[in-house]
Amino acid sequence: MVHGMLKAPQAPFSRKNRVAGVRRLFIMGAMQVPNTAFLDSRDFTRIARAIGFIDANFRAQPRLAELAAAAGLSAFHFNRLFHKWAGITPKQYLAFVTGREASSALAGESSVLDAAYAVGLSGPSRLHDLIVTLDAVTPGELKGRGRGISIRYGFSDTPFGRALIATTARGLCHLAFVEPGEEQKELDALQDRWREAEVDRDDSQACNLAMRIWSPLDRLTVPLRLAVAGTNFQLKVWQALLDLGARGPTSYSAVAEAIGHPRSLRAVGGAVGANPVAWLIPCHNVLRKDGALGGYHWGEDRKRAMLAWRSLRAPRHEPEVRVPAVRHAT
Repeated sequence: MVHGMLKAPQAPFSRKNRVAGVRRLFIMGAMQVPNTAFLDSRDFTRIARAIGFIDANFRAQPRLAELAAAAGLSAFHFNRLFHKWAGITPKQYLAFVTGREASSALAGESSVLDAAYAVGLSGPSRLHDLIVTLDAVTPGELKGRGRGISIRYGFSDTPFGRALIATTARGLCHLAFVEPGEEQKELDALQDRWREAEVDRDDSQACNLAMRIWSPLDRLTVPLRLAVAGTNFQLKVWQALLDLGARGPTSYSAVAEAIGHPRSLRAVGGAVGANPVAWLIPCHNVLRKDGALGGYHWGEDRKRAMLAWRSLRAPRHEPEVRVPAVRHAT
């Protein structure tokens, strides 16, 4: 039976709704996060466009005015926005890309992927300066599509535009980036995964989680728990991404080897694309074997920007990623 759409809640942080079929929750404005690196989706799109332009045209050493034009801003406003996001100026990033390319060229016969790893393209670093643990929902929860589970979700700005972040009592279950005007589409995707769950909007919690994930001032030693729903094969792939992706760029073939299915590249690619927790399960670190970016569920421009942002802000210490045995659904 098809239900009518729910009315917009009067109190955004307390309304509870049981999700079933095609019932939908309406969207309200998200709380802004007081972090200088956090951008709304419009400004992030400008940054991503500029990074793509620099990566494609660095050999011509474009001037600041050209970079600003690619972003659709004046030189003054673009320079200020880019520095706010990256911590360096656009010209400094241009020099970074130029130097990275020169180092890759000196790598001789090494593969492009190995060269990128060697010169710091999202090279070895602690995974987001967080300890991340992965757990699976129980078989009963998976079969029941979330029946009996309470989910708190909300929207927040991040360094990569607006995001939908959702949690259960056992951990973070969903993190998806949201294009301008597509909040309802992303919320529908969350509801489809957990269609029998009870949901409660909480933008304040989403903002606090975003601060914990991305803010350099909020590095905690308490593990950030992920509680995800997936098939046994998907869980194995996501667990491998936490291990391999935390060390730097990896490839689909490396992930396939890590889970013991070296010939299942297509299935591995499907599981990577089905990742429900962007950034924390680092599917953005999976490159093609020749070093090309490859696809990304939330857009190639965002993937490029994520790699750039992490390489520019790489912490100084080694990874500490705890990936306990995942309780698989049967």
